[in-house]
Amino acid sequence: MSKEQLSPEVRKRICSHMNKDHNEAILKYARYYAGIVNPVNARIIDLNSRSMMLDVDGDELEVLFDHVLTDSEDAHQTLVRMTRSLPEN
Repeated sequence: MSKEQLSPEVRKRICSHMNKDHNEAILKYARYYAGIVNPVNARIIDLNSRSMMLDVDGDELEVLFDHVLTDSEDAHQTLVRMTRSLPEN
């Protein structure tokens, strides 16, 4: 993956990819990072260098990253790391 600034187009592409190909991970983000007990529908609405905004069952929630993202590669690595650190349940 190339390093690109987190422009609106890049952020939209990341959100689209995650929503299309990694929906189960987003549901787990809602459970683990946002504390939602039984989310049914979840998607990433947007992200920036500090956080991602989720729409979880019609409510907007912010999930903070553990550091300030520098570029698209950092965003990718951070989302992968967040997914891998999730409990199995």
